[in-house]
Amino acid sequence: MVEQSAWARMSTEDPGHSAAYVERFRRLAAQGMDLAGEARLVDAMLPRGSRVLDAGCGPGRVGGWLAGAGHTVVGVDGDPVLIAAAEADHPGPRWIVGDLAELDLPAAGVPEPFDAIVCAGNVMTFLAPSTRGEVLRRLRTHLAPGGRAAIGFGAGRGYPFEEFLDDARAAGLEPDVLLSTWDLRPYAPDADFLVALLVRVGAPAGGS
Repeated sequence: MVEQSAWARMSTEDPGHSAAYVERFRRLAAQGMDLAGEARLVDAMLPRGSRVLDAGCGPGRVGGWLAGAGHTVVGVDGDPVLIAAAEADHPGPRWIVGDLAELDLPAAGVPEPFDAIVCAGNVMTFLAPSTRGEVLRRLRTHLAPGGRAAIGFGAGRGYPFEEFLDDARAAGLEPDVLLSTWDLRPYAPDADFLVALLVRVGAPAGGS
């Protein structure tokens, strides 16, 4: 049985947690806040009409923007409240309720690999520690040869950057570019945020 994520625990303990999260970002969007920084970086990596997986998509702000820019987007999140908001606010992409630790999109009728995977919003730090490596392995299997995964999260959230990069390498994802922000500032050892652009290489340790 897959260990429950921190997000799932919070949602269980506070049934209104997910709905409050959705409304927070709806308010920010209505106020004209710039919520597309992650999506712009991913868009800059790709030719128009690419296939993008939004892993841990939440209410769809990143994947929805990318779909509007002309990409084919599939979003996956374990929280059905967030997926319902994505469907309501960002029609067009395919939004799927699913645990990233059990990600198998071909079984859900999505056989094609992705040119890019984006995992924003501190998703990696909400995962149960025992599932981190498996999530990275499964992301790798959904990435097309030559594709890249863009994964970003903050420091001080229980997942040291070096540990994450070690896990990524073990999963068959090699760092290509490391940044300290989604707006392309270079990474430094004392950075309080990491955006890792990872490429698929070889076979993951203990896998295919």
